[in-house]
Amino acid sequence: MHDNAPDDRYDLLVVGSANADLVIGVERRPAPGETVLGSDLAVHPGGKGANQSLAAARLGARAALLARVGDDDHGRLLLETQRAAGVDTEGVLVGGAPTGVALITVDPSGDNSIVVSPGANGRLTPEDVRAAAPLLAAARVISVQLEIPLDTVAETVRGRGPDTRLVLNPSPPAPLPGEVLAACDPLVVNEHEARYILGEDAGEGPHDWAPALLALGPRSVVITLGAAGALVADSRTGSLDQLVSPKVEAVDTTGAGDAFTAALAWRLGRGDDLREAAAFAVRVGAAAVTARGAQESFPTLEEVDAL
Repeated sequence: MHDNAPDDRYDLLVVGSANADLVIGVERRPAPGETVLGSDLAVHPGGKGANQSLAAARLGARAALLARVGDDDHGRLLLETQRAAGVDTEGVLVGGAPTGVALITVDPSGDNSIVVSPGANGRLTPEDVRAAAPLLAAARVISVQLEIPLDTVAETVRGRGPDTRLVLNPSPPAPLPGEVLAACDPLVVNEHEARYILGEDAGEGPHDWAPALLALGPRSVVITLGAAGALVADSRTGSLDQLVSPKVEAVDTTGAGDAFTAALAWRLGRGDDLREAAAFAVRVGAAAVTARGAQESFPTLEEVDAL
């Protein structure tokens, strides 16, 4: 699949989280002190980092993951699913804490309540990033999120190669240091994350948010708008482009944002300009919502082209 690559660099290195998602269906969520019966427990591989590396590999990218999992069954599940998708897992560290877990209850309307135990994700340290210097140097694009410590994200920014592009999805949202914002090319946010970063002065909508986000320092910004597609702003060209999503029947939006970001990062690494990469990513995100689950729903290139 990757034999025509001009060198042995990774299209995409994801530095991020790997979780086991433990999902139980319930008729309704329990009140304090109450016990309710639920469906059989389903265990799915998840975490924003593992989702992105797997989504990119499924599209055909040469992808690698730098993450930390526990020496436990959940950690083995995550490693196996990454390897089966073709992700290079030499950067996945094992031990130090149990694998991160998301406990998810889902009611009949599809609403979910989630408790996350970061576990080993919280133990991915700046030292781990420094020790993985050859991996960072071999990446055309590095993608990060905020399910790992912020100082580890900052170390990734500092440790990347001079021509390595950084893509950041600040999820879950947190205050970002200037050096991190300045490295983003692009900063990828949904509407909730854009409002969080901009605070009171967010303005009316995405066309106000994009220039306001650019003013904070990133080289480019992509705002994902769900079924409405995405908005792309580039400080180099001064352009602001709205990209329309294909009309699809949405079944489950879980992981669609991760599939979008992975596709965007991969195409940027292949040399697409930001608008081209985002237009492709919108189609990948649309394909991902047409099937249940997160990683199970991530499309192949053929499935994206079929849209």
